[in-house]
Amino acid sequence: MPFPRAAGVLLHPSSLPGTGGIGDLGPDAHRFVDWLGETGFRIWQMLPLGPTGYGDSPYQCFSAFAGNPLLIHIPEWHGAFPVHTVDFTAVAAAKRHALASWLDTQPYDTATDEFVHAQRQWLPDYALFMAIKRAHGDTPWTSWDATLALRDEPTLAEWRARLTDDITRTYKEQYVFHRQYSALRTACREKGIALMGDVPIYVAHDSADVWTHRDLFALHPDGTLRVQAGVPPDYFSETGQLWGNPLYEWPRMQERGFAWWIERLRAALSQFDLVRLDHFRGFEAYWEVPGDALTAIHGRWCAGPGSALFVALEAALGPLPIVAEDLGVITPEVEALRDRFDFPGMSILQFAFADPSSDFLPHRLVRNRVVYTGTHDNDTTLGWWNTIGAGDSTRSADEVARERAFAMRYLDCDGTAMHWTLMRAALASVANTALVPMQDVLGLGSEARMNLPGRQGGNWGFRFSWDQIAPATTSRLRELVETYGR
Repeated sequence: MPFPRAAGVLLHPSSLPGTGGIGDLGPDAHRFVDWLGETGFRIWQMLPLGPTGYGDSPYQCFSAFAGNPLLIHIPEWHGAFPVHTVDFTAVAAAKRHALASWLDTQPYDTATDEFVHAQRQWLPDYALFMAIKRAHGDTPWTSWDATLALRDEPTLAEWRARLTDDITRTYKEQYVFHRQYSALRTACREKGIALMGDVPIYVAHDSADVWTHRDLFALHPDGTLRVQAGVPPDYFSETGQLWGNPLYEWPRMQERGFAWWIERLRAALSQFDLVRLDHFRGFEAYWEVPGDALTAIHGRWCAGPGSALFVALEAALGPLPIVAEDLGVITPEVEALRDRFDFPGMSILQFAFADPSSDFLPHRLVRNRVVYTGTHDNDTTLGWWNTIGAGDSTRSADEVARERAFAMRYLDCDGTAMHWTLMRAALASVANTALVPMQDVLGLGSEARMNLPGRQGGNWGFRFSWDQIAPATTSRLRELVETYGR
């Protein structure tokens, strides 16, 4: 589905300014929308909005449908927290306590009840899951008593009665999240700004989704992993990547008309105008690793659902405003699946200059494409430029020097203010959609990197402050957007 020519910013709401230690959906989010309007940017891309679990990662959530309570704005609440980073441990403890107290003052009114009824396909199970989890010291569901882990209905009924207050509080929490997010989306629409979301291909093992729908995932009878997701060894990693997510029982999903995926994408499209579909290649073929493996070396390629899934999604939901995350080693079969449904793929300029024949070079892009300077998994542009080849044992010093020289020759620059140079290249390209991380807009270095794949801690914490946006930055962005017809 081709998109109109436009530019936008990648910024997760947790990275917004504010007084609560983490960005939220309140006044600063609305101020950010106003700023986007001033620049002429017409897309705000976010990362997944779910309640984060392991490592505070938005790609490891307790639910594929729920909103993250840490993003709820609590009026007149603040704390003594860092300005430019999120201290997740401190913020989570303080904000969850404050949120629980504040929610107890909010009525369970008709609007809340109507919301709960509308979300009945997932919300009651999620609220029960989280209540039981808290009652068990936040331990994974696979460690609960078997009658709970395997959802014995009389046992569940007992816990529902025991945890009524906690369940009701989660209902109110999710309604407030929905109300605040809906107000933000309305503000975006009034300024002609599209919201772009992110749908990870996999869900977390320790999630309400897997606990509630065990038969849709490749698990042992006790709920532990039979096989798990990852990617194989390649030029960049001798052992591959082991993700730990359960894999889908795709034949069973297909027998049921892909109903779970239809509801998942329906929920995403109720929040967003377009969505980035993570690890798109896994829908054509995915890397299956034994559930007890310690690395991803010993796995195998298995056929994914392919076009059957997207035919079912289109039949249920209409034309799909999907961006296919097609990075990595992509086969002709993956490209054919992407192109059959006219999904734009992604090109990353930071990856373009190591090889003069790269398809990511601006002159090789096509219109139905989304071009980024970098994504949440990349270093910032200044960080990348200042550290090309640092710690890279796979390339020689000559190869690194050639990359830098080619980039400067291609971009006709001397390497200074590389964030502006790369943003201009993205905006000037023929690709219909150009997106830049907020860190590049601000000209920040590696200290502002959002995520380093494979790093166990220290990710996802970037925040900016309003004093970092100079008026000259806003006007210069507006000029670039107007110059290149975005």
